[in-house]
Amino acid sequence: MKVYFFATCLGSIAYSSACVNAIKLLQYAGFEVVFKKDQTCCGQPSYNSGYFEETRKVALYNMDLFNEDYPIVLPSGSCAGMMKHDYCELFEGHPEYQRAKDFSQRVFEVSEFLDLHSDIKLQDKGEPTRITWHSNCHALRVAKCIPSAKKLLRQLENVTLVELEKEEECCGFGGTFSVKEPEISNAMVMEKIKDIQSRKVDYLVAGDGGCLLNISGKMQKMGLDIKSMHLYDFLAQRIGIN
Repeated sequence: MKVYFFATCLGSIAYSSACVNAIKLLQYAGFEVVFKKDQTCCGQPSYNSGYFEETRKVALYNMDLFNEDYPIVLPSGSCAGMMKHDYCELFEGHPEYQRAKDFSQRVFEVSEFLDLHSDIKLQDKGEPTRITWHSNCHALRVAKCIPSAKKLLRQLENVTLVELEKEEECCGFGGTFSVKEPEISNAMVMEKIKDIQSRKVDYLVAGDGGCLLNISGKMQKMGLDIKSMHLYDFLAQRIGIN
């Protein structure tokens, strides 16, 4: 079975290893991965800023690019939520609505796709460790792919997943929010880090690059020794395919 891989902007810029490892996991599960070299942004930054007409152009470009009837798989619940749900709202009342709806039904976040459309079994080859998990807002409330990510993590027999007390609270990134409201954003990420510290873990794992950059960057500035890893880097490392 062929699948398209959509790397996302942050995947291409800051988390290329997570993209490569997500592709390796898909191949490990038996899928043939098609990577379109001319891919671009999903359109979420412009959509969230109110530039709807410009975002429709981006969306139509993506619909033209990923034109074969293959699943479109993304290593980001945030971007998956945009393409799965927000594209439909974006084109509501427009001639392209049905096309956007058909397109959106082919979009999956990587963990969601592996959970629902494969029988992948992850054999943990790592030493015992404790991790906690941060749920990205869009992945949690729009793409709703968090249960699938946790299912994969719970396959790892030497990994103890310790839930955050306030897992569903935003880390303060929010795309342009962190630029427009830096003081509020900083206060939010500090609360998130207090929660992470209280779990007494070795790793923070997350499935979205923006949140991970925000939280890990602040932890580094604070000199904390909690490691942070993208979900697909972590999974690939644990099963020895990275």
